[in-house]
Amino acid sequence: MDNVVTAQFSRVDTIQTIEKVMRKQFDVAESAETRLWMKSSDTSCERLRNIYVSVLDSCLSTGMTVIMEMRNADGTWPSSRPQIMRNSVEEQDSYRGQPGVCGLTNLGNTCFMNSALQCLSNTPPLTEYFLRNAYLEELNFTNPLGMKGEIAEAYADVIKQIWSGRHYSVVPRVFKTKVGHFASQFLGYQQHDSQELLSFLLDGLHEDLNRVKNKEYIELRDADGRPDQEVAEEAWRNHRRRNDSVIVDTFHGLFKSTLVCPECHKVSVTFDPFCYLSVPLPVSKERVMEVFFVSLNPGAEPVQLRVVVPKAGKVIDLCIALSQATDVPANQMVVADVFNHRFYKIYHADESLSCILDRDDIFVYELSSGAVEEDGEEVVLAVYLRERPHCRDYGSGGGYGTTLFGHPLLMAVPRDQCTRDALYILFLQRLARYVRPPETSEEVEEEEADDEDGEEEDEEEEELYRTQTNGVSNVTNTQTDDGDNDSEKAGPSKRASKEGEAPDGLTSSAGHVDRQNNGQSEPSEEDGGSDPERGSSSEEGQSAGSSSGGADTNTQSDLATAGASGKVEDQEEEDEDQEDNEGRGSESAMAYVSSGKRAAGSGRNGQSRKKRRPLFTIQAVNSNGTTERGMGEGGTAFSFSSQPYVAIDWDPDMKKRYYDENEAEKYEKHGSMEIPHQQTTVRLQECIELFTTVETLEEENPWYCPVCKKHQLATKKLDLWSLPEVLIIHLKRFSYTKYSREKLDTIVEFPLRELDFSGYLLRKTGVNGEPPSRYDLMAVSNHYGGLRDGHYTSYARNKDNGQWYYFDDSKVTYAREDQIVTNAAYVLFYQRQDKIRKPTLPAPTDGCAASVKPANDFTSSNHDGLAGAASCVNMETD
Repeated sequence: MDNVVTAQFSRVDTIQTIEKVMRKQFDVAESAETRLWMKSSDTSCERLRNIYVSVLDSCLSTGMTVIMEMRNADGTWPSSRPQIMRNSVEEQDSYRGQPGVCGLTNLGNTCFMNSALQCLSNTPPLTEYFLRNAYLEELNFTNPLGMKGEIAEAYADVIKQIWSGRHYSVVPRVFKTKVGHFASQFLGYQQHDSQELLSFLLDGLHEDLNRVKNKEYIELRDADGRPDQEVAEEAWRNHRRRNDSVIVDTFHGLFKSTLVCPECHKVSVTFDPFCYLSVPLPVSKERVMEVFFVSLNPGAEPVQLRVVVPKAGKVIDLCIALSQATDVPANQMVVADVFNHRFYKIYHADESLSCILDRDDIFVYELSSGAVEEDGEEVVLAVYLRERPHCRDYGSGGGYGTTLFGHPLLMAVPRDQCTRDALYILFLQRLARYVRPPETSEEVEEEEADDEDGEEEDEEEEELYRTQTNGVSNVTNTQTDDGDNDSEKAGPSKRASKEGEAPDGLTSSAGHVDRQNNGQSEPSEEDGGSDPERGSSSEEGQSAGSSSGGADTNTQSDLATAGASGKVEDQEEEDEDQEDNEGRGSESAMAYVSSGKRAAGSGRNGQSRKKRRPLFTIQAVNSNGTTERGMGEGGTAFSFSSQPYVAIDWDPDMKKRYYDENEAEKYEKHGSMEIPHQQTTVRLQECIELFTTVETLEEENPWYCPVCKKHQLATKKLDLWSLPEVLIIHLKRFSYTKYSREKLDTIVEFPLRELDFSGYLLRKTGVNGEPPSRYDLMAVSNHYGGLRDGHYTSYARNKDNGQWYYFDDSKVTYAREDQIVTNAAYVLFYQRQDKIRKPTLPAPTDGCAASVKPANDFTSSNHDGLAGAASCVNMETD
């Protein structure tokens, strides 16, 4: 510091006096914004925030140094400039753009904050208040309800940088830190609600800028029959005696609240201020679900249907609705969620449908009547399909891993047929539609040599399989965490989860949204395989035709009934009236297995022998489709300790020859799928009318009647008495009830101009007999996604040139008016027409847009409607 001046001050002088002297001493212009620092040591400085305190109270003493800092032209402070991350400082310093057209960097799940800030930044009265530094004279450092002016100063820094016209994008790191300091719910980098942040920010700015330094106590009075005009004026006057800030001037209006006691009919009328309107959306009591129905007939393809069920219903309601379309009794159905070729969950009939999300792949399996009876003769097996590569490269590590593929099945199997031989026949019958049994003329025998080399190789191969992962593949096609695995080929079990996509033809291809957003951890296919403690079961006894030696044991243990994780009911094996090819398949399968059995006395005598090679082997697995130690060892019969899960293991060569993947992926579309799904559309006026309708208080929130002297479930009605200059309308898209939690994707048609509230306002005394009540839209906060994940963006109209822009974190694009009304609109910002100032600059032309295009992701918007707006949306998950 070369420019140091020494001056004398009294201890009763204020910091503001020191500032004035320093401005005069250093020839600082009156329009320049400054702040003072007290140098407490050689390495640290302390900010002198409150300029109205005395030198003594600020702990300044003789010999101490006071530093004056001037705000840069780009809105930053010299002391905070190193914190601003830039790709090129020189390029940013030379950039000159439209003020207000500036992105906000996403610090990690902070899109909710960026969306709210962009909407407030494009609120002309509030932004002009900060740009002309009017806030400096109104900072309230002593308000116990405030944040010592820190939130207001941090917000002012962001606004000044955005409107300097010298930034492509601003990093709101300091603002994020301040918000987290004063509101612990916003600490860290979790996803939050933009409306909740907006509510906190407006309240914080109000308290930091409150012109009332000492709030007096005011006793509220009931109307007691007085005229509404008198009561309303008294309520507003009392409100302003304690709350007087730019936030009150701009955003606060007045409600009329009417409560009526159901017993004594006491009427209580009060007038309460509000900062925004939270209007409900009409909620339908029904929902449309898309499911796949898997018939008991093995030759029938799965059928995709669309059914209407109650939102607060149970899984049995889904089965009943499906029964009407398929003529299958509802009690012979089992509902399961299929994800990544396995059963993610198998539902009980009495579970709530709210557990099932719209993006889930729901399969409903038909069972036989014997499978659903208690202590029935059949047990239900959950059947997975796995491919086990046959790799002899011992150095590859994991060459014997397995990969799940295809669609899992639920099969009803007689309890006395739980041997591998019997299951092999039943599985061939069930898979007859897309598994071709070998013809008699086909050569499917393999030769075994009993020489020393072959013997050692078999033993070495078997030992390697034991010690390595069993039932697990290290290179599987598991889903990525961001749910963006759209390149996978998939059938109905991996339908497109993106909105608006439908299966194309008879097969579909798309990824699946990460199931971590469902609140449950999805076990990956690596689980258990890489852990040597999990072990791997031996290949011995996997099938009657196994290549490893051993006698054919006939011991058999009964199969335990299904009683684990969400599986109750069973599925039938086969109807007798099967197609001819299926019958041939069964005969061939039986001959195939019986001829594949090895004689108990066949020893290794040096003679070569041939055995019939099976199409697949059968292995007991867990619900993840992996094999654990001790599963299925020691014999041909299975013994299950919990929910029966088995896997059909395919050799790649056999799968290629006999498994028809194209046929397995086919499914039919029911007539209900051809009817286009009409998305619900409501008008904003309907939401406002719903907001002003009479409702009965809930039991958790009763009203104390002064006449009855007890709490009553009174009727309540809200009416609009007066509206502010800037009206914020919050659309309550997130619905929480006793039965369900959901996000409503209803399209709310809101006008961009001429939103008329004259029919909703009770106050009728204005300048011309009626107050101004017409509003124009100026900003929209959007939310894309669901309850647990999503992304926030915003549309806003620039106050200087009148052009609409789309703000997506650090990216800013031009927007058209026909793009703004979407089903993602969440918070609407309207400005009253009598307060709207005409743009001072002409709207940018196409040529201007083209000239600006190469700079910093600032591109001309070519997207149409919602699809285009969502094309540049990056999903963020909590």
